[in-house]
Amino acid sequence: MAERTRKVQNKRPSSWKRRLFWGTLKWGAVSAIWCGFALLLFLGWCAYDLPDVSGLNDIKRQPSITLLAADGSLIASYGDLYGEFVHLNEMSGYLPAAVLSTEDRRFYHHYGIDPIGLLRAAFVNLRSGGLVQGGSTITQQLAKNVFLTPERSLHRKGQELLLSFWLEHHFTKNQILELYLNRVYFGSGTYGVDAAARRYFGKSAKDVSLLQAAMLAGMLKAPSRYNPLNDPIASATRAQLVIDNMVSAGFITEAQANQAGTESADAADNTPMPPGGRYFSDWALDQVSSYISYTNADLVVQTTLDPRAQSFAERDLAQVIAKEGPAQNASEAALVSLTPDGAVRAMVGGLDYKQSQYNRATQAMRQPGSSFKAFVYLTAFEQGLTPEAQFVDTPISIGNWRPGNYNDKYYGNVTLREAFARSLNSVAVQLSERAGRSNVIATAKRLGIDTPLGNDASIALGTSETTVLEMTAAYATFANRGEGVLPYGITRIATRDGKVLYQRSGGGLGTVASPVAVREMLDVMSATVDWGTGKHAQIDRPAAGKTGTSQNYHDAWFIGLTAQLVTGVWVGNDDNQPMNKVTGGSLPVDIWHDYMLEALAGTPPQPIPLPAGAGGMIAAGEPAPLPATATASADEPGLLDRLVQSILGGGSETDSGSVSSGGSTNRVKPPKPERTTK
Repeated sequence: MAERTRKVQNKRPSSWKRRLFWGTLKWGAVSAIWCGFALLLFLGWCAYDLPDVSGLNDIKRQPSITLLAADGSLIASYGDLYGEFVHLNEMSGYLPAAVLSTEDRRFYHHYGIDPIGLLRAAFVNLRSGGLVQGGSTITQQLAKNVFLTPERSLHRKGQELLLSFWLEHHFTKNQILELYLNRVYFGSGTYGVDAAARRYFGKSAKDVSLLQAAMLAGMLKAPSRYNPLNDPIASATRAQLVIDNMVSAGFITEAQANQAGTESADAADNTPMPPGGRYFSDWALDQVSSYISYTNADLVVQTTLDPRAQSFAERDLAQVIAKEGPAQNASEAALVSLTPDGAVRAMVGGLDYKQSQYNRATQAMRQPGSSFKAFVYLTAFEQGLTPEAQFVDTPISIGNWRPGNYNDKYYGNVTLREAFARSLNSVAVQLSERAGRSNVIATAKRLGIDTPLGNDASIALGTSETTVLEMTAAYATFANRGEGVLPYGITRIATRDGKVLYQRSGGGLGTVASPVAVREMLDVMSATVDWGTGKHAQIDRPAAGKTGTSQNYHDAWFIGLTAQLVTGVWVGNDDNQPMNKVTGGSLPVDIWHDYMLEALAGTPPQPIPLPAGAGGMIAAGEPAPLPATATASADEPGLLDRLVQSILGGGSETDSGSVSSGGSTNRVKPPKPERTTK
C-alpha cells in the first residue's frame, strides 16, 4: 500500500509537467498564429499603398533652375539641385569609404536590415539615456529618401522595411550604394555627392580630397547643423570623427588621417547671390516661363549680367547712400545698367536684399521728374524744331497751375539746348503744349514706356509714374541709333544635358525716332553733362544724359549714356518722404559717375554712335552767363504776349480742352504746383 502511494506521488509531478508543456505549446502555437496573422495584416496595411517602384530614378522634386552670368559663372540657383550622376568607380574613393564607415559599416554583410546594428544602436541609446545613434542601413535610407516621406510612423517604418527588401532583391550592393550617394540630401538644396561637392568646394565628386569627403559624409547626420557654410567648426569636428571611423574600419591608415588633419577644406559658397545680384536673379527667373513651355527638366539659363559691373554697382550705390544719405534723408536707391541694345549688365533693386526683396529698379513706380523731358524734346525735334530754336523762359500759367523753375530762376530768351541742359520747366511746358500732349505721350510709348501716363499739362515735368528699368531702356534708344530697346536679361535656356529650349536671336522695337531728332537729342543731352545740371557726371569719355527731380524732392534721377552703357539711377525713400533738397544732379549723378568710371575702365573711349543720315554732332557750347538784370519776367513789354502766342499757336489738344493764360477755360484738372523739378 505504501509502495503504491509512493509510486502515485512520483507520477504526479511528471503529469503536471506534461500538461504544462503541452499547454504552453498549444497557446504558443495559437499566439504564433495570431502574431503571424497580425504581421500579415500589418504587412498588408503597409503594402496596400506602397509607392510605385518602377521609376526608381523618376524622383519627385522641384526642377532646378541655374542662372549663369554673361561670363559663364554661377550667380544663382533655384529649386532642388542635383549634380551629375557619378558612378561608384568614377567618384573619389574617399567618398564611399567615408559614408560606409560612418553610416553603415556592415553594409556588405546584411540583407537590407542589420539586426546587429539595431541592437548596437539600442544599447548605445539606452546607455546614454537618449537617441544618439540610429540603426537604419544605407538601403533603408535610400528607400526612405527615394520613395517615402520624412513622416515618423509605424506605417512608414513598415513600408521602409518592405522597400529595403525589394531593393536588396533587385539591385547589387554597389548599385544601391551608388544610387544612395547620388540621391542623398546634403543641405542648401543640394542632392547627391556631385551637387554637394560643387556647391561647397567648387569641384566634381570625382576630385574631392579625404578631408572634403569626410566633411560631406559628416553632413548626412544633420545637413544644416554640420553644413560647413553655416558652422565651419561643427563641420570640422564632425569630419574628424568620420576620419577616425575610416581608420577604425580599415579604409585609411593613421598616416593618411594625420595628413588629412593638415589640409584645408576650403569650403565656400559656390553659388554666390549678392544683394543686387539677387534682385536681377529674381527678375530673370520670373521671365523663364515666358520663353519656354512647361518642363520638369533641370534648366541652365544664360543671362546678360556682368559680375564685374554688378559688383561695382552694388558697392558704389551703397557707399554714396551710406555717406550722404542720412544727412539728406535719402534711404534707398536703385540702378539699372544696359548695353545700347538692351542687355542688362547690372541691376541693383535696393540697398539690402535680405531686408527687402522689393525691386525698386523694376517694381517701384516713381515720378521721373525732368528726366521725362527727353520725350517732350524728342517730340518737338521731330516736328521740326532744333536745339538752336529760341524760346522765352519766364513764369507762365496754364489754368490755375503755375509751373516754376528750380529756385524760381528764369533765363529769358534761351535756345532749346540751354533750356534742356539747365532743365528749365517753363520751356518744357511750352514745348509740350506746342507739340501736343497726346504726341508726347505717343513718343514715350513708342520708346517703351508702358505705364499709364496722365494727359495734363504737368506731364512735361514727369508727374506720371514709371520704373527705372523702363526709363533707362527708353533712353537706350538714343545710344542705339534711334532703334527702340526692349531690356532683356536672358540669352539662352537649355536643359542640364544641353538641349537648347530658347536662344535669343535679336529683337527690339525697330526704328522709333527719326535720325535727325536722335542727333539733336544727343546734342542737348551732351550739353547737360558738359555744362548743365549733370556736369558732375563727366567721365573719361563722351557722355550724355538728363537729371530729374520730382516735386518736393520725393525722387531724384539721373539717366546717362555712353557708347557702351546706358545707366539709370534713382534715389528716394520707400515711404515717399521728401529728401533734403536732393536733386538729380547730386546723389544720382555721384552714383552714376562712380559706377560708370569703374565699369568702363579698360574700355577705349568712343563717341556715341549716330544713326545713319543724322549728320555730325552740333558743338554743345556753353552759353554766356546770364546777367543779373536779364532775368525774364512776365512784366516785360511784349514778352508774355509772345509766350502765350507760342503756346496757343502750337495747337494744344482739342480733346483735352483749350489752354489760356487765365485758366477759366481749361477743362483739365490743374495739377499741384511744380516747384523743384531739375
